[in-house]
Amino acid sequence: MDYLEIEGGRRLSGTVRISGAKNSALPVIAATLLSDHPVVMENLPDVVDIRTLLKLLTILGANVEHEGNRAVIDCGSVNSTRAVYEIVAQMRASILVLGPLLSRFGECEVSLPGGCAIGQRPIDLHLKALEVMGATIEIKGGYVHAIAPEGGLHGGTIVFDKVSVGATENTLMAAALAHGTTKIVNAAREPEIVQLCQMLAAAGVSIDGVGTGRITIEGTGGKALRFPDPVRIIPDRIEAGTYLCAGAITRSTITLEDVEIEHIQSMLDKLEGMGCSFEIDGNSITIFPPEDGRLKEVNIVTAEYPGFPTDMQAQFMAVATLAEGESLIEERLFENRFMHVSELNRLGADIWLKGNVAAVRPVDELYGADVMATDLRASSALVLAALAARGTTRIRRIYHLDRGYDDLQGKLSKLGASITRLHE
Repeated sequence: MDYLEIEGGRRLSGTVRISGAKNSALPVIAATLLSDHPVVMENLPDVVDIRTLLKLLTILGANVEHEGNRAVIDCGSVNSTRAVYEIVAQMRASILVLGPLLSRFGECEVSLPGGCAIGQRPIDLHLKALEVMGATIEIKGGYVHAIAPEGGLHGGTIVFDKVSVGATENTLMAAALAHGTTKIVNAAREPEIVQLCQMLAAAGVSIDGVGTGRITIEGTGGKALRFPDPVRIIPDRIEAGTYLCAGAITRSTITLEDVEIEHIQSMLDKLEGMGCSFEIDGNSITIFPPEDGRLKEVNIVTAEYPGFPTDMQAQFMAVATLAEGESLIEERLFENRFMHVSELNRLGADIWLKGNVAAVRPVDELYGADVMATDLRASSALVLAALAARGTTRIRRIYHLDRGYDDLQGKLSKLGASITRLHE
């Protein structure tokens, strides 16, 4: 099994290009099921989750040509609507094929999803939305069996009890081919949702309220879509935030290219409050450490976009371990997303938990140790802490990192980090 060995204590410098957003690419790939024509995609990140979903489409019968950050996906040849457990269990986002399969083919079976163990993430909102649109849902043998009414799904008003990115995406795709008008109330507003809406709109679907909590979709009445080429995936705001944290925790000046500044504003605000400064030039941003080299404490409450993202909570916790004062981090979206705390403490951090709040007390230094990654973002938090720690850190179970970060080792190495991938 592979692991990372990091020799900490080095300053970083240089420029890194941000890859396409995994969390945007996944629903965009799923949306190709709504078309019977080839779809060209560019700026795909080279990560395991993307390859997993493309493999699932291939199993369904799609013709997929994938090389580097480009793919051509032709779902005109799809001849199966059963998304098997062996693939879906590897990645929760596989549930995103449910809406488009049901909307286009009228019936499908999709295994209940897997993914990172960061807390309960039931799919009840996905299923309730489809039921409002006329679907009959049965869960049996670990699969969701969904059947559309005769003539296809129909529009309806769907009110989500809580904001859900995945449920919003599945509903958007199901509504795209439905008959009539679908209204989504309390919809997610993430940039990834906006890109999916823009993609559907470019194919002729009438969508109002993009980027707001109320989205209205006028379906095509069963007519398959034809997406204009190419679909270019937006930059990954979580990857951008992670590299900004790398600059902050190592007190380094680094530049990020191909960044949507608006998408990372909540992170910039927190880093600025910690004493960092920035220079922005179009879609590039340079982070500068505090002039006196001393990071200030930070208080964070995770929230849906445009609030502070839960996917950046672990990375900021790593940075906060070396701040001057005590930081408080409250996790409001997932109840089990503090599994990285014990591993950060192994590196010398002083973090205490009470319920969904972590108190991060300052320490003078972190020290290298053997640690184990527990989920995707926790993995990157351990990498950040290791970059700043004295001595050598070995991080195991890095397959989590491979799911969501495109060439993390190579990019950090180019910035001057001492990071090696080894096998045992």
